[in-house]
Amino acid sequence: MSPAVATADRHRSAAGGLLFVGIVLAALTEAFAGTVLSLGRADLIGDTHATPDEFAWLDIGYVAMKFIGFLVAPWWLARLGPRHVALTASLVMGAACGLAAATTQLDLLIALRFVQGLSGGALLVAGQAALFLHYPRAQQPLLQALFATGAVVAPATLAPALQGWLIDSQSWTWTFFGIVPMALAAAGLLLIADEPAPTTATRHPFDRAGLALIAVALSCLTYVFSQGSRWDWFEEPRIVWLTVVAVASLSAFVYQQRRAGDGALLDLSVFRSEDFNFAFAVSFVAGAALFGSVFLIPAFAVSVLGFTAAEAGLLLLPSGVLFVASLLVAAFLMQRRGLPPVATVPFGILMIMAAMWMLSGSTRDSGADDMMPAILLRGFGLGFLFLSITLIAFGKLDARNLASGIGLFNTGRQLGGLIGVAGLQTLIEHQAASHASVVGATLSAGSPAVADRLSAITAMLVARGMDAAAAGKGAMSLLGRTVAGQSTVLAFDTAFAAVALLFVAAAPVLVCIKVVLAKQAKARAGGIRRLKTEVPAHTQPSP
Repeated sequence: MSPAVATADRHRSAAGGLLFVGIVLAALTEAFAGTVLSLGRADLIGDTHATPDEFAWLDIGYVAMKFIGFLVAPWWLARLGPRHVALTASLVMGAACGLAAATTQLDLLIALRFVQGLSGGALLVAGQAALFLHYPRAQQPLLQALFATGAVVAPATLAPALQGWLIDSQSWTWTFFGIVPMALAAAGLLLIADEPAPTTATRHPFDRAGLALIAVALSCLTYVFSQGSRWDWFEEPRIVWLTVVAVASLSAFVYQQRRAGDGALLDLSVFRSEDFNFAFAVSFVAGAALFGSVFLIPAFAVSVLGFTAAEAGLLLLPSGVLFVASLLVAAFLMQRRGLPPVATVPFGILMIMAAMWMLSGSTRDSGADDMMPAILLRGFGLGFLFLSITLIAFGKLDARNLASGIGLFNTGRQLGGLIGVAGLQTLIEHQAASHASVVGATLSAGSPAVADRLSAITAMLVARGMDAAAAGKGAMSLLGRTVAGQSTVLAFDTAFAAVALLFVAAAPVLVCIKVVLAKQAKARAGGIRRLKTEVPAHTQPSP
């Protein structure tokens, strides 16, 4: 090899490394932006003087626009290329987060969250597509494992820990401002990196009708799943009407996409892949497990165990280490040992089930040490599951429909998470009320045990300086709070068990989907082989 060729290879390798680091940093910016309100909600509501219903639009807007970013990104990639889309989205994300840190005007914050969601969805699709297009398929297990560190592990573990520390030590504005240097660093690296291979997707005019239909459908669904529990679901007319509009818009979108042909917003040819269909189905369940557990564990720590925001965030941080470790172990087994990706899916599911079942035994006296074994096991299982379904989904897609596949897959995972969190919120509310009524019914005023408990509490309060009448009322209040607290513990335990049982219910369905898809693929392959053998015989000239 000549010195000039060797130098060129080194330059390409360095530029490829810069591209990869830039993509991971860009994914981290989305991870922090997406979880920025999870722990600082109370502080931000106070500074913006917003009602909870007004504040909810910060989350609704972000998630709805992130969905749209997932689905519009393939069209952008076909015109600008993955690197330019990721670069632009990173700069827009940084600017929007910097402005959000500098204002307390609710209307402006909502608009900025819309921008952050759209850019976040676009950069995730562009970044993952760039990795598949720039690097050979043999290296994808390790590359996708490292990409998942920024796109999946960080929002589930690292982001809550850092944001909790910033909120406790500084203020909520730093959770936005801290994203700016990451976005600038990602943009700088992407600016000097190599452009990946073109997507070779068919260029066509922008499908405005398709975008309008899917935007209405996803926006309505986001509101319904985010606020359904708040309004007692279908007891509220607006939830009913938004659900009807969502279903009608989604049905019209599917019909319109089939009629649009090559001019459609999405390339639906990805659904001809058996592997993509299976992974797409699994992504719903995996998203519900990931986002649901990320919601449950900190919520339990804060509302029941009395953890601060920083302590609740740090609770998930150790699981991130095992999450990354299992990603790397799975990548090694697949890349070096030739293990098929589907082989690790059962192990991931079983570990997550076991972890959530262990957490279902938590009590008010549980601490971080009691919960840590289950949290670590959950992190280890998530790594095996998410890398597998990623490689299964995109392993057989080509450059033409890869970006559409990534956008649809991420949409499925995000929608599954949205449904999972909504279901768990509703379950906790109903179970807390149910347990409170059951426990309260057993505490009759004439019960000797209740009387003894009230007398003991009253005596304690009198000994601390309260008069007898006030102490009696205080004892009743403390007993009521104890009942409410125990009811909340039981409700969270039920929710933890529900995540475990989700896989018990979903596993047979997923197995059936896999079997049906395999039979369909086998039938198609048999039909193609018969066609190839029959055509020559029919096309031969007659004697």
